[in-house]
Amino acid sequence: MLKRRTMLGGAVAGAGMLMIGRSHAASGVRPAGRQPWWKEAVIYEIYPRSFRDSNGDGIGDLPGILEKLPYIRDLGVDTIWLAPIFQSPNRDNGYDISDYRAIMPEFGTMDDFDRLMAKASSLGLRIILDLVVNHTSDQHPWFQKSRAAKDSPYRDYYIWRDTPQGHPPNNWPSVWGGSAWASDPATGSSYLHLFSPQQPDLNWDNPAVREEVFSIMKFWLDKGVAGFRMDVITMISKIPSFRDMTPEELKAPEYVYAAGPHLHAYLREMNDRVLSHYDVMTVGEAYGMRARDIPLFTDSARRELDMVFAFDIVHVDRQGWRKIDWPLSKLKQVYAAAGKPRSPDSWNTVFLDNHDQPRAVSRFGNDSPPFREASAKAIATMLLTQCGTPFIYQGEELGMTNLPFSGVEDFDDVQVPIQWEARVKRQGVDPDAFLESLKDMGRDNARSPMQWDATRNAGFTTANRPWFRVNPNYTEINAQACMQDPNSVYHYFQALLALRRKYPALIHGTYQDLDPDHHAVFLYARELGRSRLLILMNMSDRGFTYESSSLTRASLLISNMQHRGATQGVTWLEPWEARIYRA
Repeated sequence: MLKRRTMLGGAVAGAGMLMIGRSHAASGVRPAGRQPWWKEAVIYEIYPRSFRDSNGDGIGDLPGILEKLPYIRDLGVDTIWLAPIFQSPNRDNGYDISDYRAIMPEFGTMDDFDRLMAKASSLGLRIILDLVVNHTSDQHPWFQKSRAAKDSPYRDYYIWRDTPQGHPPNNWPSVWGGSAWASDPATGSSYLHLFSPQQPDLNWDNPAVREEVFSIMKFWLDKGVAGFRMDVITMISKIPSFRDMTPEELKAPEYVYAAGPHLHAYLREMNDRVLSHYDVMTVGEAYGMRARDIPLFTDSARRELDMVFAFDIVHVDRQGWRKIDWPLSKLKQVYAAAGKPRSPDSWNTVFLDNHDQPRAVSRFGNDSPPFREASAKAIATMLLTQCGTPFIYQGEELGMTNLPFSGVEDFDDVQVPIQWEARVKRQGVDPDAFLESLKDMGRDNARSPMQWDATRNAGFTTANRPWFRVNPNYTEINAQACMQDPNSVYHYFQALLALRRKYPALIHGTYQDLDPDHHAVFLYARELGRSRLLILMNMSDRGFTYESSSLTRASLLISNMQHRGATQGVTWLEPWEARIYRA
């Protein structure tokens, strides 16, 4: 088993540097026969609240992002995904939207957004936005009008049911715990919220709702955005009967929530009405979908989405709310399945880190001082050589780690009190065990401010206090230190991204796991035509001798350690050593 530690620190490793070039596709519909640009893109997610504060109020903003665009370009990515920047009361950090056509004042103005778009374009960077349309904020004017009266023309924008007072319409649970229904005293009815009570679900069966969403999409696409990441898009269609779930279904209700009968019809309508008229990319959050269902979304002939985020990888160490140990073979199996798509037209996403996940090096590597840098580089090697479009999350390129937490009061995430109430207080889950899993798996791990330098507040803000606390290891782990160290995690990311562009086999090649049963070594091949690359990684804390005939005549292209390659197929692998060979 690979047991992960969550200590803090840094040390070890090295890498070379390659120069790259890039081009920016023109706007408009993609010409027939041209390869979609998003298949060769590398996407960098920014969580605006935590990226860079330009005005000293303790909150990241759009001018702060603009200031750091050269940093992102120099890393070697070509597309930026912005987590929600729209007007919001921030009960769920922007995923509860109250105005889809306005910028959150804390983040800036529409003029700031337009300047950001212009600067990004001048640097060859595309920008995609987070489309959150399964639900709105309860402060959105639609919902305020909907709850005002049963005969309101906006009543049917949401999902309301009349039930005896105090009794929910069915036994559906919120994804975060508790009932998925909230009683509203204004009309004595209950409304559906699959997430928090402040996030009422939209009624996509109402054509007027779909028209509103399509209009919002056109508004932003006409401003030049390059597409959308679509939040929990698989849940927009609801089961019309709203029947009770069975005890078995209640163990994983997301599969019921993603089983609405009109989901694919609504996505095709979205594509036909809006997306097909622009040269853009879409990536859906496929929560509640199994791997076998993914081609239903991503086959181009179906005209739905380009890619989806599947959650197989980030579930290898989860069992319900519990964090569990996991064998490397489990991770290998997920990647092997992704490398053999059920449809030749499917295209994967590859990610380990994002705003909803703990830090990748703390989760899949070892963030203790002897191993942090080496393991951060090893898992970066894995991320950038798998099949599909890679997504990097801010700070991942620095090897940023999970935060230290002492108790529940340290968390900011809206999920935590809801889950604590449901799991600990109502279900009797052991509070210490639940807290330990929260420390390892909580979303706040990814939401601490970006660590720019070793000055106060990690250079994120000049305010006395940022909106959320900075990881105390920022004096050791920060962008300035990484950029000055040629052997840093940042420079290794740069070299990997350059290598990815140089060798199309790493983008379009076939995938073959060459040693699926080894408990610590991950060895696989990417092959395209006569080009064959081998990726070799020691995913453990110990060094050992490894032998493979595949390495006999292979030449080393890059390693996170500065020493020899293999001799006659036999090599010594240091802990968390990673190499890429040309075979």
